[in-house]
Amino acid sequence: MHDLTLFRDSKTRIHSETTVIGDAMYLGIWQDHSYSTTPHKASKTLSSTPEERQNNRILASTRQSVEHVIRRLKIFRVLKKTYRHRRRRFSLRVHLITALCNLTRLRQN
Repeated sequence: MHDLTLFRDSKTRIHSETTVIGDAMYLGIWQDHSYSTTPHKASKTLSSTPEERQNNRILASTRQSVEHVIRRLKIFRVLKKTYRHRRRRFSLRVHLITALCNLTRLRQN
């Protein structure tokens, strides 16, 4: 299933003032959320301007750090695979995992 379709079907609610940064799979997200940023896409007839390419580079570098955090979180299989435990404990486990990731990141610096 396409990423944007999956996002729309999930009916995830995002605060109206939150900026959403998406990759090329979320090019139509601005229709659902006005504060969204996606890369500029060149068409067959028009190539990207140097300014658009620079904006894409900045967006990619921002997204890269976010993807690294997601990778750190997915090391824990609880978040990687289907969650099969009690739902009421899920948020506690997520908070513990994020605390562990933050602690290890602080120790590396």
